[in-house]
Amino acid sequence: MTSSCRFCSAPLEHIFADLGVSPFANSYVPPERLTAAEPFLPLCALVCARCFLVQLQEHGGTPEEIFSDYAYFSSYSTTWLEHAKEYATAMTERFSLGDGSKVVEVASNDGYLLQYFVEAGIDVLGIEPAANVAAVAEEHGVATAVRFFGRDAATDLRHAHAADLLVGNNVLAHVPDLNDFVAGLALLLKPTGVITMEFPHLLRLVNDVQYDTIYHEHFSYFSFSAARRVFAAHGLTLFDVEELPTHGGSLRIYGRHEDDETKPVGDRVGELLEREEEAGYGRLETYLAFSEQVKRQKRAVLSFLIEAKEEGRTIAGYGAPAKGNTLLNYCGIGTDFIDYTVDRNPHKQGHYLPGTRIPILDPGEVERTRPDYLFILPWNLKDEVMEQMSVIRDWGGQFVVSSPKLRVYP
Repeated sequence: MTSSCRFCSAPLEHIFADLGVSPFANSYVPPERLTAAEPFLPLCALVCARCFLVQLQEHGGTPEEIFSDYAYFSSYSTTWLEHAKEYATAMTERFSLGDGSKVVEVASNDGYLLQYFVEAGIDVLGIEPAANVAAVAEEHGVATAVRFFGRDAATDLRHAHAADLLVGNNVLAHVPDLNDFVAGLALLLKPTGVITMEFPHLLRLVNDVQYDTIYHEHFSYFSFSAARRVFAAHGLTLFDVEELPTHGGSLRIYGRHEDDETKPVGDRVGELLEREEEAGYGRLETYLAFSEQVKRQKRAVLSFLIEAKEEGRTIAGYGAPAKGNTLLNYCGIGTDFIDYTVDRNPHKQGHYLPGTRIPILDPGEVERTRPDYLFILPWNLKDEVMEQMSVIRDWGGQFVVSSPKLRVYP
């Protein structure tokens, strides 16, 4: 159990959200292991009273266990691909990237983002620990180094792959050794290079009660002010920030070496810091109030499901995301409530959700069985899912989304 903050080493004594015990959220169960035991580990997020970094206790799972053979492939979400393409275009224009530039992405997954820089003729390197996912990127022409990132990796790669643009989308939360990781970013970045990182914004997590984004693969949860402190400790200045709608509300931070005077700190930095301060993110009581909101939302989800089943309604799930597994395990929802879930990712189909053992089928199962409700587990993609699965309206089926509060859509 962690007794000190993974950033500032202060004692960790205050609970942000205790979600009981849960399996690894991306450890899908193959049919041959359906009757085998799986590890259930504490899922408790704490907050540091000194630096206000929200973080999980150490839970015994190593990064190698969690990420070396990964079932998440970014390219199966059309919404995320569009986001990546727009990002590549915007960064190329803003920072005048072209022939001679180097773009490096940490946790590059299946090449979903770097492919757009490749198409523009820009040299790239992906760094991805999951060999099965990296192989897909290589097949699509995205050069990828299979390894975990930190000081050692940056030292090995910096001579040949120092970055003009160093990208990390939804990786910062996944890092157990936060200081080692950010120190590696500083090493790999060229003197006038730019780092961009995207991660879910703690402000939105709290406001919309997105407790299901807490799972073992996410070690840390960042406000902008906390992220700024972490980067500053390693000689990196955040000079700009954007608020994005992705993943229920994310930040895109822009960093540079502290002695790089070519990129002045923009107004959005001070404005967001001030807004977080006014919202109470510099006071411990703001964080301690979250637990009761989580319990209230759990009761709302269970009340809906119990009433629906008592009325004889059938319920299926859509998606097999990590956030869905947190919700289902914390609420104790299994096949007694949800008959099955469907997912476009063939790597998940035919498996079972961890803990709850709900079967994962192909999306065609929905039209074959015609459920009354389709519970959208990746609520951040609800518009995309509702468009893809609009066929359920043919028999009067409805969509259910749990965040920011439980809602039924016709």
